[in-house]
Amino acid sequence: MAKLGVGVIGLGRMGRFYGNFVAQQVENARLVAVADSLQTAREDFVGRMGGVKAYADYHDLLNDREVEAVIIVTPTSTHREVVIAAAEAKKAIFCEKPTALTLKATDDMLAAVEKAGVMFYVGFMRRFDKGCAAARKKIDAGAIGDVVMVRSIGRDPFRTSLEYANPAISGGLILDMAIHDFDLVRWYMGAEVERVYTEVASLVYPELQTVGDVDNAMINLRFTNGGLGNIEATRTAPYGYDIQATVVGTKGTLQIGYLQETPLLLMTKEGGVQHDVVPHFPERFGTAYTAQIAHFVDCLTLGVKPAVTPMDARASLQAAIAATRSQHEGRVVYVNEVQD
Repeated sequence: MAKLGVGVIGLGRMGRFYGNFVAQQVENARLVAVADSLQTAREDFVGRMGGVKAYADYHDLLNDREVEAVIIVTPTSTHREVVIAAAEAKKAIFCEKPTALTLKATDDMLAAVEKAGVMFYVGFMRRFDKGCAAARKKIDAGAIGDVVMVRSIGRDPFRTSLEYANPAISGGLILDMAIHDFDLVRWYMGAEVERVYTEVASLVYPELQTVGDVDNAMINLRFTNGGLGNIEATRTAPYGYDIQATVVGTKGTLQIGYLQETPLLLMTKEGGVQHDVVPHFPERFGTAYTAQIAHFVDCLTLGVKPAVTPMDARASLQAAIAATRSQHEGRVVYVNEVQD
């Protein structure tokens, strides 16, 4: 079977990750080309990854006949224009989360890919994490009965750059970071988020307020089936990268995630019991990112059913926008209020 020709648009941190995954770890794909407006980014990547074409303009990559599918890892604020251009070029599309900054932009993207008849897949790699996937299987098997409550925790070890934190670029803490949690809680609960209430603060990095963002958010949820939920998103976990979830059912509870990276404990009288901590997301979810891209390729080459649908991505975005609206308006917001 011929390998799928893939192009990566955007060579920031995540673009480089995805490019490396395709080139080195995904069996049925080959990295054909990359695109980035920064010459240094192109030269650095191609210098480490020989045999890959590099374009300054992503439209030139879309016109490359060897490129059959694209991975879009540009700033969220640009997703709409890049996805629509890729759809018009008849390329299959993998787009990093979130789809866009607004529901209207997302709907424009969905209309474009439907008109073009191309695949549109949005990256929610946590579904491919072994613990998260195993939890869903336990839920489906009835191991904990009916799910009644779910909590998802996302703690980053430090803040992102002020440029990236700007909600006009990334959407802000909730839209950019907690979007993963919205996808997971919907997945675990098996229902949509009905309403949200958000409390936020900037207690560690007050400079985030200069661009309109925060460093901590707590979001309470009610689902359409009556279930309850909570999402914690914080950039203030200096001890490491801490991703956990708890799913409470009528017959039991699931605890998902881990903090200790290396299976080694140091036990002394003076220091007690000590262990290391997961440093950041590449170490925690590296295999999940690879599995996600491999799944995307399998969907195109083997006809595998996509694990994440465009409507999953839309629903998570809609809930995250509602939570952001609650952040700014200080009230309970119903998700169906968000229509643009």
